[in-house]
Amino acid sequence: MVRVPQQLFDAYLFDLDGTIYLGDQVLPGATRLIAALRHYGRPVRFLSNNPTRDPAQYAAKLAGLGISVRPDEIVNTVVTTVSWLKAQHPDAVVFPIAEAPLIRALTEAGIRISDRPEEIDIVIASYDRGFDYRKLQIAFDAIWFHRRAFLVQTNPDRFCPYPGGRGQPDAAAITAAIEASTQTTCRHSFGKPDPLMMETVLATLPPLSPHQVVMVGDRVHTDLQLAKSTGVCSAVVLTGEATAGEVDALSPTSAPDFVLDRIDRLIPPGLWGEFGWSAC
Repeated sequence: MVRVPQQLFDAYLFDLDGTIYLGDQVLPGATRLIAALRHYGRPVRFLSNNPTRDPAQYAAKLAGLGISVRPDEIVNTVVTTVSWLKAQHPDAVVFPIAEAPLIRALTEAGIRISDRPEEIDIVIASYDRGFDYRKLQIAFDAIWFHRRAFLVQTNPDRFCPYPGGRGQPDAAAITAAIEASTQTTCRHSFGKPDPLMMETVLATLPPLSPHQVVMVGDRVHTDLQLAKSTGVCSAVVLTGEATAGEVDALSPTSAPDFVLDRIDRLIPPGLWGEFGWSAC
């Protein structure tokens, strides 16, 4: 079942929760893997669909887990959502159903925010643990009553995994509530597996061919699908959502290039001796 690479890639893209850490615990092998890639001078980037932190907050969390990362090495849906709005709808008035990091980033980018339905152009559905009926009503009025706004979402995830097998409803649950009440359809999603996430990340790297880059994650329908849709190599690590049975059941065209029982298997076995690693 485990399939590991036999050579180093030129760049490494990592999902975070379920891949590098789970909750507040760093996953086995993650710290030494990142250190080894730094040793070899390989650029690393971290991708997350979770908009409840901005890149600086993610960098601080990783530092607390013993992994040193710069904020500009992190691209999450706060980054992609704001980038898309600035490029495509810089003058739009938006209503974000979201938590503080996204709202703060929108404000800092000069994007106007309003909760008045009659002037809202775009409703943004996001991971929002403060979601309530008032916010749903504003979205409903802006889209259905005033026939003015359209709906986008930061990420398509149905739930966010928690340690111990639990989870918490994610942005797709809020999107579904708005779609059901307004009979509209979400127009854009800014997280994995949308290619916008990959385009945003690759723009921060030197020009590379897709086969020189590997995307590593724990979710078949986001991380793996993003890699497949953009032509980069793919690795699924079995430390988060994906199970061995789920990966085994994939068709040959949908299967990942590599399957890892732990993240440090990304370092080819022939190089482990350089670091004194044992084949645990």
